[in-house]
Amino acid sequence: MSAQKNKELIVKPLVAKEKLNDFLSKISNVSLIYSDPAVISNKNFKTIFNSDRADFVVTHTLDALKENKNKLQKSVGFSKMISSNEDLEEIVIASKYGADFVIVEAVDWKIIPLENLIAKLQKTRTKIYTTTKNSDEIRTMFSVLEHGVNGVILETADVNQIENSHKLLDNPNFKLKYARILELKDVGMGERVCVDTVSMMTIGEGMLIGSKSNFLFLVHNESVGSSFTSPRPFRVNAGAIHCYTPMSDGTTKYLSELEAGMEILVVGNDGSSRKSTVGRSKIESRPMRMVKAQLDDSKGSVILQNAETIRLITKDKSLVSVTDLKVGDEVLAYTKPSSGRHFGMSVDEFILEK
Repeated sequence: MSAQKNKELIVKPLVAKEKLNDFLSKISNVSLIYSDPAVISNKNFKTIFNSDRADFVVTHTLDALKENKNKLQKSVGFSKMISSNEDLEEIVIASKYGADFVIVEAVDWKIIPLENLIAKLQKTRTKIYTTTKNSDEIRTMFSVLEHGVNGVILETADVNQIENSHKLLDNPNFKLKYARILELKDVGMGERVCVDTVSMMTIGEGMLIGSKSNFLFLVHNESVGSSFTSPRPFRVNAGAIHCYTPMSDGTTKYLSELEAGMEILVVGNDGSSRKSTVGRSKIESRPMRMVKAQLDDSKGSVILQNAETIRLITKDKSLVSVTDLKVGDEVLAYTKPSSGRHFGMSVDEFILEK
């Protein structure tokens, strides 16, 4: 499971000085800029640079690091281009000298050196930053060795690269509530979808699934085994092929549309979410059961495989099998105002689903 909370996106603008402030006026949700503070007129940005006038001072030698740590009452870091283990050891020494952060730039190899460095510095107070010119790399950097780096410096002249970085990193929060079960009904055979992801899920995590896109049930993953089945914490036995699930880009898809390589949302019982990729989607005929529930003034349903390993989450945060559900039970679900869907995208139009 990869964590991306409290990660910093730092922008290093690759634009001429005379165009810098115009460039900065076009970006949002960024507070730290890798640039000389003398050329930035917008005081909403903090700066990181090899100048003692910057908010975060970058040094390039161990001697300069020690000198600035002694004389400056601000964060001081150490930047190093790495091409060997000797370079990594120098960064470790910088941490021992009190570097508040280190900036790691790689010549060829990037993932393995960062893994080694994260392992060496994980018990220190030194933050690890790395650089990239490609927003698509950012989430990978934030997931290296599960903990990831603390921040990424995106070197770009393209505002769209910055916006894309936010889309890759931002995960929605769902306001989950408890829906009361109104009806349970065996509906015979149907096709259900097992979603196997490339990441491990923990107790309390699953996928939001429902027959309506605005009423979704939190279906738990299979991290709980039984005397007849082994735990499969990468899997959600999600439901019937017609059911909806939210995707990482804000759209929804039918479960029947999911396939390897697509990015879905794993949702926790606190409403937080994280992105994961489908490794395999498996459709098989199984006996199915309808679960109908009410949350506030909304009613919704989901059709799940009728088996003990498919579980929802009850009011005391315990797990209940779909085979053990009773009318009147309360399970975690998510509702929102009704809207139409056009190829998975929300559309403001009247729609009534039953």
